[in-house]
Amino acid sequence: MPTSALISRHSRSLWLRPFRFLSGAALVALVSLVAACGGGGGSGNSSSGSNSSGSSGSGSSAVPSPTQQPTAATAANTVGVVVNRGLTGTLPNIPTVSVTICVAGTSTCQTVDNVQVDTASFGLRLLASALPNLLSSLSPVTANGGNLAECTAFADGYTWGTVRSADVKIGGETASNIPIQVIGDLGSVPAACAGFGSAQDTVQDLGANGILGIGVAPYDNLGTYYSCPGDTNCVTATVTQTQLVANPVPKFGTDGNGVILQMAPVSDSGAPSATGTLVFGIGTQSNNAMTAAQSYSTDSWGRLSSTFNGRTLQTFLDSGSNAIFFVDSALPQCGGNLGTFYCPTSTQSFSAALVSNNGATTGTATFNVANANALLGSGANYAANNLAGQFGSSADLDLGLSFFYGRYVYYGMDMSASGGKAPFVAF
Repeated sequence: MPTSALISRHSRSLWLRPFRFLSGAALVALVSLVAACGGGGGSGNSSSGSNSSGSSGSGSSAVPSPTQQPTAATAANTVGVVVNRGLTGTLPNIPTVSVTICVAGTSTCQTVDNVQVDTASFGLRLLASALPNLLSSLSPVTANGGNLAECTAFADGYTWGTVRSADVKIGGETASNIPIQVIGDLGSVPAACAGFGSAQDTVQDLGANGILGIGVAPYDNLGTYYSCPGDTNCVTATVTQTQLVANPVPKFGTDGNGVILQMAPVSDSGAPSATGTLVFGIGTQSNNAMTAAQSYSTDSWGRLSSTFNGRTLQTFLDSGSNAIFFVDSALPQCGGNLGTFYCPTSTQSFSAALVSNNGATTGTATFNVANANALLGSGANYAANNLAGQFGSSADLDLGLSFFYGRYVYYGMDMSASGGKAPFVAF
């Protein structure tokens, strides 16, 4: 049976992250902090200064949920996405794909299922336990006389492990010889890393076999990198860009300029499972045309801003968060085992006035907030499109996976370093 905890895959240095939920018959309470678009689901670009209702009592009645269906995951630049009970049966709204890892330049490969799709982190991270037949053959990246390792901090803990080179294959796309992080293959954890909380180095801790970070940044330069001579006595290291854990997408060549996450609509009362398609490339193939009604430039990490509840908030669209997260003292929280999930007596509609990072584009993100207890079906449902809660900073609006159902969400890779396009999100 699933429970109610929230999760987000943002790096601590950008956002705080919501808690994950634990297994059990009942939904459990908060155990850590919160962090953080689909074509056809949004309105057209417009100048808008409207705020959300800011209250369950005075909020607007529910609006129709978006209904766009994903394209078939049959082309080489696609891979199927699944939301279900997963490996632990403890986390709702966790989108996963299969990723194949190969020893660089060889046909020695292993496919890893149940890897979480995270559009607000950068780079591939896999549990060492998910690579039993391949780990010893993956070449470590070295720096300053030792094997390179990375500590990536999240609000609910940290991932720690070596950086290794591998060929990464997703669908029919290949990123050749890129650095990935292997989680949990080093026993010696630097004190500064351990200070971030609990190690997320098992399936039970992570809720998946790994994290596929495909946000707008081409490299992960948010984590702290260490040189570990003899895999011990690790000390911080300055690394070159080619040694950083890499987002696989920009390494795909023709289809490397972005991704589209397309999630099928689900019932407004929640569902046991959901499906979708992750499409690589934007405007590069017949199946990835840019059809979004709204498009926004972002900063280097995929953030824009919004006016919501009368305040200006940092805003991000994040499949690695399993709900929509925002602070609203007027919305009733569920309490008890459901913690700070929202439980309005009737479904409410909210809207945020979005502003691109460069201030040139404005528009509106509209979403519903429903009763979390009803959505999660007392533990029967793992997919919920109107799930929301109050966690973390009051300065953030985190549009998590519940916002994605029935929408196409586009992420344009940051190509500005090579004279290309600046990063953007669209829906």
